[in-house]
Amino acid sequence: MINRIRDIRRQKGLTLADLAAACVPPTTPQTVGRLETGMRNLSLKWMERIAAALEVDPEMLVRSEAAEQPQIIARLAREGAEAPPETSDAILPTQLGGERPLIVLAIDYPHGEYRPGDQLWLRQIDPADGARAINRDVLVPRKGGRFAFGRLIDRQGTLVGLLPPGHGEKQQVIENPAWIGVAEMLVRRL
Repeated sequence: MINRIRDIRRQKGLTLADLAAACVPPTTPQTVGRLETGMRNLSLKWMERIAAALEVDPEMLVRSEAAEQPQIIARLAREGAEAPPETSDAILPTQLGGERPLIVLAIDYPHGEYRPGDQLWLRQIDPADGARAINRDVLVPRKGGRFAFGRLIDRQGTLVGLLPPGHGEKQQVIENPAWIGVAEMLVRRL
């Protein structure tokens, strides 16, 4: 098994000290470094502690040596594409965080900036946290197994107001939705 703690920590922009301090209970940067390099055994207890501090599922911390994993082999910088100091696993942003489930909206018909074949990955949040989704594209469940999709433009009490992505469409108001799916990543084939 290959340990991916270092790759995930770096993609989240954390130092060894940051990750050590985020553990509950806190540990030392040296211990985290030993876990990353395999000099210390990554037990199930350590996997759970590190995963909680990184806000990922524990199974994200390891992968099979036989499984091919996409690698980050270059970065596009100011002067153009350049090689990083070392290659690392490419980890989808959707795998890097969030305690709430991911859902996917498949686009079958063009709407605004979305094209047929696109997939919009959304993270479910509690409607009480809807203020952090203002001005973001969201999917909201409605009664009868239907949905509303659009830009969250208003939230008052239990009401949420969405502006659909098409031109000239009227605002939709949904009362007391069970959840709000906030757009997190667009997947588009080239």
